[in-house]
Amino acid sequence: MAFNGTWKVDRNENYEKFMEALGVNVMKRKLGAHDNLKITIQQDGNKFTVKESSNFRTIDIEFTLGVDFEYSLADGTELTGSWNMEGNKLAGKFTRKDNGKLLTAYREVVGDELVQTYIYEGVEAKRIFKRG
Repeated sequence: MAFNGTWKVDRNENYEKFMEALGVNVMKRKLGAHDNLKITIQQDGNKFTVKESSNFRTIDIEFTLGVDFEYSLADGTELTGSWNMEGNKLAGKFTRKDNGKLLTAYREVVGDELVQTYIYEGVEAKRIFKRG
């Protein structure tokens, strides 16, 4: 259960461009890049509980691998989709409710870091977390 624990965002790569592709306005992009996101992950077999805490909100998400669920991004964009395991990676495929476009996400533990990769409309971004 390598994902288990609390992770604090350490740095971003191309995150503002990713948010721009999503249609997030410039003010929210600036704030989003410095949201102090902290994620607590608890895995029990195929079930995950994730708590996301940032400067903007705190939410609890529960999901089971391979089972669709609904999720809202911090800017209010609504998605539906699921997470699956691909080797040692969590791979998520989510569809925007407003325009039907696909958002792909990956979570992977690399060394002592949790790397979240997002891909939307050809724009790839990463958020790298350290255990907190």
